Amino acid sequence: MKRLFILPCLILAMAASAQQGELKLLSYPGRVETAGISKNALAKQILADNRLDTVQAWALKVLTGFNAGTGYGEIWIRDFNTFIKGSLKVRSSQDVKDALLLFFKLQGADGNIPDGAINEKQANIGYNYAKTDLAPGWASHKNTVETDQESSLIQAVKQYIDVTGDKSILQEKVGDQTVLQRMDAALRFVLTERWAKEYGLVKGATTIDWGDVQPENGWGVALNEKTKWSIDIYDNAMFLLAINNFLAIKPASYTSKDNWKNIAASLKKNIRKYLWDAEAGKYIPHIYLNGSPFPPDFNERQILYTGGTACAILAGLHDQKEIKQINQQFLNAAEKETFATIGMTVYPPYPVEVFPNMPAYFYQNAGDWTWFGGRMITALANNGLQLEAYAEMSPMIDRVISNKGFYEWYDVRNGKASGSGDFRGEAGVLYDAINNLRAWARKVK
Repeated sequence: MKRLFILPCLILAMAASAQQGELKLLSYPGRVETAGISKNALAKQILADNRLDTVQAWALKVLTGFNAGTGYGEIWIRDFNTFIKGSLKVRSSQDVKDALLLFFKLQGADGNIPDGAINEKQANIGYNYAKTDLAPGWASHKNTVETDQESSLIQAVKQYIDVTGDKSILQEKVGDQTVLQRMDAALRFVLTERWAKEYGLVKGATTIDWGDVQPENGWGVALNEKTKWSIDIYDNAMFLLAINNFLAIKPASYTSKDNWKNIAASLKKNIRKYLWDAEAGKYIPHIYLNGSPFPPDFNERQILYTGGTACAILAGLHDQKEIKQINQQFLNAAEKETFATIGMTVYPPYPVEVFPNMPAYFYQNAGDWTWFGGRMITALANNGLQLEAYAEMSPMIDRVISNKGFYEWYDVRNGKASGSGDFRGEAGVLYDAINNLRAWARKVK
């Protein structure tokens, strides 16, 4: 029996009612039908959809806290970056500002930013915790296989300024440096410690798309002797976004040691040159720098990476024509699994034989994460594809309502809600996506 959250293996499409001039949600296999639907009719539907009111109200109740969800004690910067706008609706700007400043207080001497910040009394999971006099009572840890923490914090500061208009945070002193100087140092950490010079691209450990777990059995979130260094689209798209955000908010009077404008232009060029497969219309999963962790007969290039690709669109790496082609690939992949949306992390999943640290269809290995699917909704809407955005968001909205809350990920084979409850990343991206669509709808109307 199929679940009630609209269209398990079908993607919503819309058709205009000639009599009433309204849209009706219809099942349509594999694509979104756009013929005959006016902008006014779509805008009216979006503004009248009370499911969106429900989900946003629930999201704001969840976003009173800063930790990632019920399964996490930490404030994770990669998560906080995706729900900061919602947080600013229900928490004071000072509370949000203090949470951002905490990560600068926990910043390493080399400029690196940690993943998680936690009350030191709760720091007992097994991470290699760090402490500093700048943040008494707090401990931090870093999943060293990732290269997105620095980018996430800079993006979060940009969002804070966008919402509050408070640029004073940039001149806030943390230790002997301003936040602006520390942001610069965070970018420089990536440029010096996580940079593949031969490609002019960001590197990191081999994981699944945006994930933080290496293939081999063991403590997969930390670099070790088995680590295979590689280049992927997620790390590079996030870094490009961060540089552009930094350039947008830094005062004209501030001079950096690095020419970030030129670095951003070069990064964009190299992403297209080395990672984008124009013939296939998709990103290759990895460029390996010290050998692949997978056997020679495993064709990794067949795998579609959705999360990093959504970030690439947000970073301005694609025009509308390419975005439509990418979106169609997402839809085609989702259609293959009964309970999938375009938030399914990768497709097909890595077989357990080549990725023993994470079974197929589990967690980041083809689990369905609205945390990234919701970002694709915003990416579509930002590029003039509001109909597709609304249609493809609809099963995500219905899934939240069906489960009476926000969950970390969903099993695409049975629809089961899994992982942390009250998952703020999902709440945040849906809150933002709905705001985006409704702002567009109000302008049209």
